[in-house]
Amino acid sequence: MTVARVIGIDLGTTNSCAAVVEGHDQKVTLIPYKGGSFTIPSIFAIDEKGNELVGHEAKRQWQLNPRQTVYGSKRLLGRQYDPNLAEKMHQYFAYEIKSSQAEEVEVPLAGREFSLQEISSKILQKIKDVAADYLQAPVTRAVVTVPAYFNDRQRQAVKEAGRMIGLEVIRVINEPTAAALAFGVGRALNKELVAIYDLGGGTFDISVIEIRDRVFEVKATGGDVFLGGVDFDNRIIDWAVSEFAAKNPGVDLRLDPIAMQRIKDMAERAKIDLSTRQDVPFNIPFVTVTPEGMPLDLDLKLSRAQFENLTQDLVASTMETCTRVVADAGVTTADIQHVLLVGGQTRMPAVQDAVTRFFGRSPSKQVNPDEAVAVGAAMFAYSFEDDSNLRVQVLDVIPMAIGIADATGKLYEIFKRNESVPNLKTVNFTTSVDGQQDLQMRIYQGDHVDQASKNEMLGEFTFSGIRIGPAGSVRVEVAFNLTQDGILEMSANDRDTGAEMKTTVNLGVAKGA
Repeated sequence: MTVARVIGIDLGTTNSCAAVVEGHDQKVTLIPYKGGSFTIPSIFAIDEKGNELVGHEAKRQWQLNPRQTVYGSKRLLGRQYDPNLAEKMHQYFAYEIKSSQAEEVEVPLAGREFSLQEISSKILQKIKDVAADYLQAPVTRAVVTVPAYFNDRQRQAVKEAGRMIGLEVIRVINEPTAAALAFGVGRALNKELVAIYDLGGGTFDISVIEIRDRVFEVKATGGDVFLGGVDFDNRIIDWAVSEFAAKNPGVDLRLDPIAMQRIKDMAERAKIDLSTRQDVPFNIPFVTVTPEGMPLDLDLKLSRAQFENLTQDLVASTMETCTRVVADAGVTTADIQHVLLVGGQTRMPAVQDAVTRFFGRSPSKQVNPDEAVAVGAAMFAYSFEDDSNLRVQVLDVIPMAIGIADATGKLYEIFKRNESVPNLKTVNFTTSVDGQQDLQMRIYQGDHVDQASKNEMLGEFTFSGIRIGPAGSVRVEVAFNLTQDGILEMSANDRDTGAEMKTTVNLGVAKGA
């Protein structure tokens, strides 16, 4: 056995992979899975015999067992349950989602309820086992990447998933920042601006980062955790189902989960093929049967022009975010020297054309869109090893404002969007009624300043043990500490006595919020 290593993990919506720095030459190696693949599908399933399956094993059986197969779940990780979102998910995902007692998303499978942290931990466990087999050493620590637009609760959920399997997530790093590391380490850049356009399977991020040798300073970031490759797939699915319905009135493919799973697979393959071809056949024999038992085929053709028309609003939406983030960074597109494309969906020609037009330059070919995030995570992970001679400094930001609801219902911003991390701020409060013993506040994160409750509630913090006295006589100082991971920690003390107060955090959704 050799010494335990710190690995980098790209925990993706559709596929995950890991990498590690090896040897004296600090070469980054993608950790291979059996069969020569470097990626593990981010899929968890329970088969008919009750066996838990992860990755390729889960993907192999999902057409026959779609209701017990969980995929694309990263989008919902750490989020509050939203019935409207659940309804939308049911249009494309065969598995059920419901609300837990804490009003977070959970998935019932084979008579059990799984939190999304548990499902993520199953995927992380698979990656951990594959890495340990490859390295012939235990894997207990990792740097894990997340979308830049992940909020506090989502970041905490990733760390919790690691804790469930004994994997210490020593740092959570934003995916675009990791890609910038893959691009910039070793290039000795002298104050150059890089834009990272990251359109992956489930999420979109855009970051503007200044690289000064081995200092990586994020100037601004933005994105959408509900915009990614699966949404491009879904446009093809909607088109195929609509075309089929027009030819076969009264037959609804959406009521047949196995048929929908076959269409989903075909949609993804067609999308990939259209990156290199002008049109593709979209044929699925015996896709379903009529009520009388007559087999029906799906026999269509999809052109690249049709696909681009179906998805032009999705591409346009990413450009709108690019416009805002470049403005937030206080620069113009002319100031940006390099543009990196990250994520499999950036292979779509229409995406590449839109990015080239927006930034006025062709994207760099220096990084692999599928590997850059894992490679950058591995580099950052290596910097934490005791014998490492790689020293990089990452200066990141939070993607959305964090604050509290004020008396008018607006968001009082403690930390504004794109403020740097780590960060510490203190705010002073006074008691508002005689004999007050508790101070309670709801913390929100999001872009809706005019109405706090429209944002994601991170938690309801209660500080108890306040000195009893008349209204306004006791001053409470609350410290808001943003960690390097972009996670909020809070504490409070009596300004006059210095006594620290007991903190209770309720992560459930506040009724009537």
